[in-house]
Amino acid sequence: MKREILSVTFDNVTMEEALERASALAREGKSDYIVTPNSEIVYEARKNEALAKALKGASLVIPDGIGVVYASKILSKPLKQKVAGIELGERLIEYASLNGLSVYLFGAKPGIAERAKDKLCEKYPGLNVAGVQDGYFKDGSDREREIIEDINSKAPNILIACLGVPKQELWMNAHKDELNVRVMLGLGGSMDIYAGVSKRAPDIFIKLSLEWFYRLCKEPWRIKRMIKLPLFLLLAVKVRLFGEK
Repeated sequence: MKREILSVTFDNVTMEEALERASALAREGKSDYIVTPNSEIVYEARKNEALAKALKGASLVIPDGIGVVYASKILSKPLKQKVAGIELGERLIEYASLNGLSVYLFGAKPGIAERAKDKLCEKYPGLNVAGVQDGYFKDGSDREREIIEDINSKAPNILIACLGVPKQELWMNAHKDELNVRVMLGLGGSMDIYAGVSKRAPDIFIKLSLEWFYRLCKEPWRIKRMIKLPLFLLLAVKVRLFGEK
């Protein structure tokens, strides 16, 4: 079942349900892709038609943010739970290691994907990382074409794309018909965490749905982005009271 939250349609799934669907796509999909919008991305998509189109074209849309879950309750369209993209990505990588599927790591600064490969292969013995590429390229450049050709030559079951928002969503939507992959996941800054370069919030912050607050304390410059969370919830209240118009 799906839920439309402020013009973005989410799949109403638990983590286990999301993993089941993602793993099915990894086995049988054809250039399908998964997106993980949080409140900031939903807010942006309301004024960015290309991003809204890319989100709509995804085969699985999961709520990667407690703000989206809160908004769903305000709008009386409750989602089952927050499904963190970074956790779904790692669960799918673990599934790949246990079932003989290949993974391609794409994104972040030069050298980060290689470090992520080493860390993930150490954590999940038997993991087949078919290839790695950093995310530094210009749209339409020779470098981008080389990356696409390399991905296609490796034909991975799973492509982890960490290009940042909205670049990764636009890129997956634009190139899905020419990529020889089963499923792609847009996971933002997750590559840095898989590589051990950055760390997630401590478990207590995650359990209390305060991961955003931890990031803000560690990186105060995020305040301009974080301010969109209360604005997003106020928008949900406004829509609940007066409708979209």
